[in-house]
Amino acid sequence: MRPEMTPPRLDLTETSVFLDFDGTISTRDIGLELLERHGRAGWRAIDAAFVRGEMGSRECVTAEWDLVEGTEAELLATAMEVTLDPGFPALVADLRSAGAEVAVLSDGFGFYVDAHCRAAGVTVAVYANRVDWDDRALRFPFGDPTCACRSCGVCKQAPIRAAAARGRATVMVGDGASDRKAAAVADVVFATAGLARWCEEAGVPFTPYATLRDVHAALLTP
Repeated sequence: MRPEMTPPRLDLTETSVFLDFDGTISTRDIGLELLERHGRAGWRAIDAAFVRGEMGSRECVTAEWDLVEGTEAELLATAMEVTLDPGFPALVADLRSAGAEVAVLSDGFGFYVDAHCRAAGVTVAVYANRVDWDDRALRFPFGDPTCACRSCGVCKQAPIRAAAARGRATVMVGDGASDRKAAAVADVVFATAGLARWCEEAGVPFTPYATLRDVHAALLTP
């Protein structure tokens, strides 16, 4: 049986909603866009190994970043060409108006997430990897050394578990391999693309969606 479900009615004043960025808030995976346009040969094999579960996200994103060429300005310009889901600003604003906490969890290259949110007029908590442009090194301020796997750049489980420990219902919205561990611990999962396929295979209940307007309707329509 497909583990698709209709999300339960939630008291949004006691709910924390976590949104993936690449391929969820952005209409295309910006990391893959950067690799397609600025990456040297070899990144596809790295990405495929990550999707198969043969390496953790930190190892994957570090190896891929080493293959990306271009200046900060060039790479940011490419990243900003990718549009965001038009439902993103209203989803965040209306969830907050209803009393929910909202945060973005991104385990990609990360340097463009804040810029995109600002351009969309959205102020939101962001958990993302960083780039130190002085030496072009990736930094991982949101890794969790206490996590059993310790293999992620951003431990997406950590803020979800912290919200749950405060007695809040947790919602994860995502699309890809880096969202699997978060989906495994969230109370409610909205999934599309690769994450939806993984949820089906792993038996993780989820609500399918096409755009963030679908998530908006499911969480905010009376």
